[in-house]
Amino acid sequence: MVVEGVNGPDGPPRTAANFATLTPLQFLERTASIFPERVAIIHGQRRQTWAETYSRCRRLCSALQKRGVKRGDIVAGMLSNTPEHLEAHFGVPMSGAVFNALNYRIDVRNIQFMLTHAGAKIILVDTEFTRQVQEAISQMPEGQRPLVVDVDDPLCLEKGPLIGSMNYEELLLEGNPCATWYPPEDEWDAITLCYTSGTTADPKGVLLHHRGAYLNGLNNIVTWGMPRHSVYLWTLPMFHCNGWIFPYSITAIAGTHVCLRKVVADDIFAAVREHKVTHLCGAPIVMSTMLQYKGPRDWSHQVKMMTAASAPPAPILAQMQAFGIEVSHVYGLTEVYGPAVVCEWKEEWNELPLEEQAVLKARQGTRYVAMEYADVMDPETRQPVPRDGTTIGEVVFRGNIVMKGYLKNPEATAKAFNGGVFNSGDLAVMHPDGYLQIKDRSKDIIISGGENIATLEVESILFKHPKIAECAVVARPDEKWGETPCAWIVCKEGESMKEAEIYQWCQENMVRYMVPRTFVFEDLGPVKTSTGKIQKHVLRAKAKQLTNESIKITSADEKKQLSKL
Repeated sequence: MVVEGVNGPDGPPRTAANFATLTPLQFLERTASIFPERVAIIHGQRRQTWAETYSRCRRLCSALQKRGVKRGDIVAGMLSNTPEHLEAHFGVPMSGAVFNALNYRIDVRNIQFMLTHAGAKIILVDTEFTRQVQEAISQMPEGQRPLVVDVDDPLCLEKGPLIGSMNYEELLLEGNPCATWYPPEDEWDAITLCYTSGTTADPKGVLLHHRGAYLNGLNNIVTWGMPRHSVYLWTLPMFHCNGWIFPYSITAIAGTHVCLRKVVADDIFAAVREHKVTHLCGAPIVMSTMLQYKGPRDWSHQVKMMTAASAPPAPILAQMQAFGIEVSHVYGLTEVYGPAVVCEWKEEWNELPLEEQAVLKARQGTRYVAMEYADVMDPETRQPVPRDGTTIGEVVFRGNIVMKGYLKNPEATAKAFNGGVFNSGDLAVMHPDGYLQIKDRSKDIIISGGENIATLEVESILFKHPKIAECAVVARPDEKWGETPCAWIVCKEGESMKEAEIYQWCQENMVRYMVPRTFVFEDLGPVKTSTGKIQKHVLRAKAKQLTNESIKITSADEKKQLSKL
């Protein structure tokens, strides 16, 4: 029986009593009110309770508002995994502003572009990164330069100069620890701005809203089966799509955030022992780093790790299991709030040989609970591909954990949402059981140590070398980094060079993680089509067959690169 007017104008009205905007900011208020004395954040010897964290976030909110920050303004941060970074994820949007966590691995040109494009009013800067930020801001017109606030972390071992008008603690003193804050006027208001990296043009600013952050914060909890008071170790950079939304997830379950500035195996397992860490995330390079650990395995509890990008190979899974660490494989993009697809594990798979488990775990899987639609679609017919595990199509999404759009870029937004779905650009197959598996990337993106690298961008830089006539870059599998760039190079007539020469040049002209680890000097004619197009799938196959890398990063350099993770 249908009751007339139930959903029409004659039905019950929406009021403040029965409707509230969804925002993950209320997770903090709830947790602080129920568990005020529980430890919220651990950073070295520092211990901060939930009551203290809520108070500091309200101070930050209040101080920003007193500084003139209003709804929709951008407050940027170039920060390490520190308490201040966590506080910014709450305090900034509590003020009505949008938090823009910057990737501290990007170069000065990109920093300058992002701050200018976003129109950032204020930037919080860890002293480790003040030199590049100072250089970037000096290249901006004076009227567009943001107010700089130094974050002087005592655990920072590579401090640059203080460049701010004040430090973070001084800013907090301007605020009220009991300040009243309000949820957003609209749950579709932006909560964060995340810039994509590794593209051939300027980075795109992905706008994420309160509703999506709320839902994916809960998604993480449900997907991983996270119990209340879980202890989470920050091995994933918080700037990576807002730490995959885990600042909100861990806060919702009154867990403990254990901060870690550098990914070092001994430090990771020291935290596992001392703080009883239960969960951590990271790219495959983090697992490779962890497996370098040679100390005592004197913890008895199980640890869960979530990894994305390249699927972990069987030997890595076996070693992680020996450490008592259960690995889950997820897939997502910044545009869908980080992880949105998970290889949902089935208990019966535990009886399979490890090699078969690795094959299953290599599949990216099925959509998160609060992702309404995810499929693999034929880009021409716009219909789902057959579930045969072989037909390739493009991964598409639709739902509440899809971005608002790209900041000041309606053309890119319209292209991304063509057909009423978000078109990821990733190519995949769909298996008969409904689990998708990424097979290629339509834009030839290399994922190395969690960083996205566009092959066309690397090629465009290589072409600037005066001796290079042709080049092509593809991904090469790497046990440590997941993938690394492999460059085919053809020198101009009468010119020649050795690997060491081009490697050194790349170090001087590229962002560090983009530098190819392998160089091949040979004619590209045999791999070209009749129209002269280079067949990269042929080069990728050849790259897999290479037995030794042409260039090895030195031990000292590699340690320095790992320290930046």
